[in-house]
Amino acid sequence: MKLNEKYFLWYKLLNSSFTGLSIGILFTIYQPLSDPSIYSLGGIVLAAAMLVIAKFYDRLLNIRKFFQISLGVEIIMLFTLILFMILQYTFTSALLVYMGYQLTFIFGGYLVRAETLVAKDKVFIGRIDINKQLGYLLGLGLSFLFYKALEYGFNINDAKIQINILHYFLVVLQSIIILILANSFRKQ
Repeated sequence: MKLNEKYFLWYKLLNSSFTGLSIGILFTIYQPLSDPSIYSLGGIVLAAAMLVIAKFYDRLLNIRKFFQISLGVEIIMLFTLILFMILQYTFTSALLVYMGYQLTFIFGGYLVRAETLVAKDKVFIGRIDINKQLGYLLGLGLSFLFYKALEYGFNINDAKIQINILHYFLVVLQSIIILILANSFRKQ
């Protein structure tokens, strides 16, 4: 497999935009998880799973596995969005969304390491990081404008309603991210 740098840079920009756009939703979605021990248990599972992943770096640090795991993480994110839209604000949805996010975080360290190995070129790695930060800033800015537009333009002040509306945009954005990621890799 070979990395298509142009598409990959778009992927990193949009992926980070998704993060910036969605960063505030978790506080409201996680409200039903009032027992703080859930987060401790989640952290323990996360750390243990990251240790296991690190033990298999010799098999995982290649472009094919990087693509497969990246795609898997993005599909999990799309699934958690849709799951929340179906289940809404319940203990079950909060727990499943939390577990989905934790599952994606398990591969966070791996993805950063693999990305550096796959990208290889220092200039390209710099462009990836610039796109990540620009995307994050863009997402945060759009998030702010989105909430203010709902509040002042449509008189929608309820955070839960705002987040429900935002999820439609997030599903579309996440679908685009998956398509761009798929086009970021090509067989040689």
